[in-house]
Parts: sequence; structure tokens; C-alpha cells
Amino acid sequence: MRHATQSQRLGRPTDHRQADVHNLVKSLLAHGQIETTFARAKVAQRLADRLVTLGKEGSLHARRRAFRVLQNRTLVRQLFVDIAPRFVDVSGGYTRVVRLSIRRGDGAQKAVLALSRLPATRATKPAEPKGKAPQPAPSAPERPKPKQPAETEKPKGFFEGLRGLWPRKKKGSAAP
Repeated sequence: MRHATQSQRLGRPTDHRQADVHNLVKSLLAHGQIETTFARAKVAQRLADRLVTLGKEGSLHARRRAFRVLQNRTLVRQLFVDIAPRFVDVSGGYTRVVRLSIRRGDGAQKAVLALSRLPATRATKPAEPKGKAPQPAPSAPERPKPKQPAETEKPKGFFEGLRGLWPRKKKGSAAP
């Protein structure tokens, strides 16, 4: 029996496992969701939730602790400025794991690890200000017409193209 184990071993030595989980969390924060195996997703979920909690705290010490994991200043800034404010009114459950199909090669259970609140997108156009007439849609630019080959030009044969490479001998000149 393995008592008091903190996380799954994932078949890797400690330093390799920590680097793997840190990279999963970096990708999650950068892209909003990732696809991985179910076991890895569950381990990365714990760390991601801790980082969002640090982001909600917002202190300098919390930023330093987050940098210890993320090793990227832009990701730390994104965590504290963009991601953590979405979860101010929530106390936990910042990520979710959704099971997918089984991987064909080795039979591993695949899963999607995603942030539970994605940024809001504008589905509709913003209202136009009153008083201005609507602008007509710009027309598509005209395409240039392809050039037609001149009818007077005869296509050159293969040898005629080669003849231009060497100068012709003039008639009446003596050969050296």
C-alpha cells in the first residue's frame, strides 16, 4: 500500500513528472483548453486550480509563487490580469475534465482539460451610432485580366531556344 501519496506517478521520475505537469498547465493557461490523457488531466487540474487561486489573491508573493511554476512573465501577467478576475465570485472548480474516447494505440482514456469560464465573445455586431447614415459595403476590387498571348508570335521550338545561347557564325568569316 502507498499511504499518503500526493499525486499519481504517471510512470515518470519526479522531476520529469513535475516538468510534464507544469507544461500542461502552461498550455492550459495559454490556450484555454488542452487534450491529454485522463490521468494527466486530473494531476494538472489540481495545479491549475491552485494557480488560479494565487491569481485571485493578487499579491507579489503570489505572483512569485506562480512564476515558480510557469517560468514565463507573460503567462503570469495573463493569469493575474485576464484569467483570475473571471473567477472572483467563485470559490473553486475553476477547471473541468471531460472524458473523450479511448486512444487507439495504447488504450489510454483521453480527456479535455478546460477552464470552466471561457472569455466572453461578441456574437453580434455592435450597434451603429445614431445620426450617421450607414456606410455602403465596399465592393470587391476588380481582378486584373490575364494577359492573352499575342497571335502574331509563333511558339519557339526546342532547338530555337537553344540557338539563342550560342552566337551564330557569320558567313564569310574564316574559322580559326
